[in-house]
Amino acid sequence: MTTDQLPISRIPRTGLPAHAVVVGDPARSAEVAALLTDAREVSHHREYRTFTGTWRGTPVVVSSHGVGGPGAMCLFQELAEAGVGTILRLGTAGAIRAGIGDGDLVIAEAAVRDDGVTQQLLPPEYPAFAAPEAVLALQRAARAVGAPHHRGVVWTRAAFQPGFLPLPGEAYAAAGIAAIEMELSALLVLASTRGLVAGGALVVDGANADDLVDVEATGGYDPHRAVVAEGVARGSRVTLDALHLLATEYGSDEK
Repeated sequence: MTTDQLPISRIPRTGLPAHAVVVGDPARSAEVAALLTDAREVSHHREYRTFTGTWRGTPVVVSSHGVGGPGAMCLFQELAEAGVGTILRLGTAGAIRAGIGDGDLVIAEAAVRDDGVTQQLLPPEYPAFAAPEAVLALQRAARAVGAPHHRGVVWTRAAFQPGFLPLPGEAYAAAGIAAIEMELSALLVLASTRGLVAGGALVVDGANADDLVDVEATGGYDPHRAVVAEGVARGSRVTLDALHLLATEYGSDEK
């Protein structure tokens, strides 16, 4: 590592584009980067694999953050320190609300802060909300290609598998929560406290389970199906298109 790199992700301290897509899997960051023009890998350390390139003329960063809010927050903080001002998360999620199918996109309007990290940074009453322009850009990009999509609040939960404590799944389902995932609320909180633009598009890899977390723990969860891969491929382009819209039409550079 040199002094030109940030310590945890080892991304460059300066010179990165202002607009980023973040994903969980380092392999997925390479897959999204393969869609770009002039893509090049600029760092790969631990779960953090980062590329730069252009999409429709817009310079972008693609970076992976691994699984879970605390590690992901390290990347989000270092992207902000490196000068990135707009961050969209492309992830996967389990559907909770009826009518959301496998491979569909859930565009997050806000998130329940059960992420395991922001509770140590801010009072629980502080909200995790997506930038309105990010929601609108993602929705517009999804509509433009006919991608099945839904808007709503998502539940960011730190633990992937259930333990001994009861979960508020039934209450959240009754409240209309759209889906469950593991990192987005950390991004949204960081963005709102740093003056960044952030949002998330989540590809559903498990739809309408009665108790999704129990299904995941007992082996019924399979995120490696063709319908999910097709959704991720579609979602990758939607997210890049939304990032381009934020750069060119929604004024995210003014934030």
